Amino acid sequence: MSYDLPDFARFHKQWQKLQENSGARADLRKVSAPEELLDIPAFYRLMDQFGWKSLSPWQQANWQRLVFLAPHLRAEGSHSLGKALATSKAVSEKRMFQVLRSDSPQDVVQLRRLLKHADPAVDWTAAAKQLWCWQQREKRSLLEDFVLNT
Repeated sequence: MSYDLPDFARFHKQWQKLQENSGARADLRKVSAPEELLDIPAFYRLMDQFGWKSLSPWQQANWQRLVFLAPHLRAEGSHSLGKALATSKAVSEKRMFQVLRSDSPQDVVQLRRLLKHADPAVDWTAAAKQLWCWQQREKRSLLEDFVLNT
């Protein structure tokens, strides 16, 4: 399957601009599942710049996942998400396995809990791509990077 990935650097710039609005930031951080973003006006203000209405359901779900996890990723590092979680020393292997073995959307909810706890500094583009394409292969890659860097 061939498809174009979004401009994750542009998304990050828009995300940072949105984060200047503390009310919008709080609204996006307090949701407990990706689908709850659909009830938040700030989500639509952000997504309008990426053609929300013209996106397929699959693309919309990918954006929801990325926006759901973005508040807990620091784009200040050069590590993959798995390596950043491993070097944080705040995440156990057991909790990583829970993410790997969970089905959607619970896997993303559990991953968000790990991100909140670890506060990882990541290579934004690489992490965003992994989260955008979030399937079993990306979950395994996350686990592999985590284990090999623990």
